Amino acid sequence: MQANIQPFFDPATWTITYVVHQQGRPECAIIDSVLDYDHKAGRTSSDSADKVIAFVRSQGLQVQWILETHAHADHLSAAPYLKRELGGRIAVGKEIRQVQQAFKQLFHLEPDFCSDGSQFDHLFEPGEVFSIGGLTCKALHVPGHTPADMAYQIGDAVFVGDTLFMPDVGTARCDFPGGDAHTLYRSVRTLLEMPAATRLFMCHDYPPEGRAPAWETTVGQERQSNIHLHDGVTEAQFVAMRKARDATLPMPVLILPAVQVNIRAGELPPPEANGIRYLKIPLNAI
Repeated sequence: MQANIQPFFDPATWTITYVVHQQGRPECAIIDSVLDYDHKAGRTSSDSADKVIAFVRSQGLQVQWILETHAHADHLSAAPYLKRELGGRIAVGKEIRQVQQAFKQLFHLEPDFCSDGSQFDHLFEPGEVFSIGGLTCKALHVPGHTPADMAYQIGDAVFVGDTLFMPDVGTARCDFPGGDAHTLYRSVRTLLEMPAATRLFMCHDYPPEGRAPAWETTVGQERQSNIHLHDGVTEAQFVAMRKARDATLPMPVLILPAVQVNIRAGELPPPEANGIRYLKIPLNAI
């Protein structure tokens, strides 16, 4: 079945949030939401999420799921705020526990921080089938960028997270904790074995100069012209390219605040004795 898809592009983080539903049915999902964050002032705001909320309410939709494709390193999630305003269950893949364990150590988080995924309402098993109204959906485990990356197949569309980008941008980096270029190659090839007309929706777009942001492509277009993984690129070639390229990339601007928040399913760290919440900056550690 064809899914109705409403994108919301955030120019500050190059992120696309989606509201997905079936025509004629009120149930919907929100995928990869954004909490605005001013890293210079250490302030959060909800402008981006409020646009999503306004759309959901104007269309008379009911949120069933608030889906995360992974623990993002380039933006903070607005999932808890959306849940408070609209309802729904916050969900991610079960391998988020690996990511939580790694970053709990890096940030030396509070002793009672649980690295069992319990901050989320639901942890998807690989291949788990679920529904949004009358739309049949499948949670696809596509690790490589991180161990916990998921893609969501909803009707005739697949939301690929950071696994793939538009054909002229390529693929995700693999140098974060638990990332692996060999694994990413196999994950992407699994996605590209789907029918050529399958619609693919990106979580981010970092367009080359002269191109406006875009976020929808197809399996066929990716197989033909993805600059990193078009048909004919071998695993060895891809891994060599990915490792060489990753060695030149700077860390994402918001990785340190974003990961601390996103492994908590979007909740901010608990307030300290003075009532203020703090994010940690590990020095000389990454």
